[in-house]
Amino acid sequence: VQLQASGGGLVQAGGSLRVSCAASGRTLSDYNMAWFRQAPGKEREFVAAISWSGSSTLYEDSVKGRFAISRDNAKNILYLQMNGLKPEDTAVYYCAARAGSYFDSRARAVFRYDYWGQGTLVTVSS
Repeated sequence: VQLQASGGGLVQAGGSLRVSCAASGRTLSDYNMAWFRQAPGKEREFVAAISWSGSSTLYEDSVKGRFAISRDNAKNILYLQMNGLKPEDTAVYYCAARAGSYFDSRARAVFRYDYWGQGTLVTVSS
């Protein structure tokens, strides 16, 4: 599967942004999906994950209540709605896919994902 992230940009603190990840080559419903982010000089970190059906989600503690991950399997698109953005949310956001139906807390681990998009930059100004 090929993943193409888009929707990043510059937003003021407190604002909202929705990033998307379009999948091609395979149907998105074959994969559990996730968003990760990487700030300059830092390691890539988990943001949110969603099971193949959309019935289960996981969030990193700092984004709970502000971010929402969702998917439209019919359109082969993954979303991350980000509200209440903070300067510390500034990073390149990557979508990732892992084949299979089993979904648990290990979905937070970077190494579990087989396919990655190219990333989209989100910059939050103070």
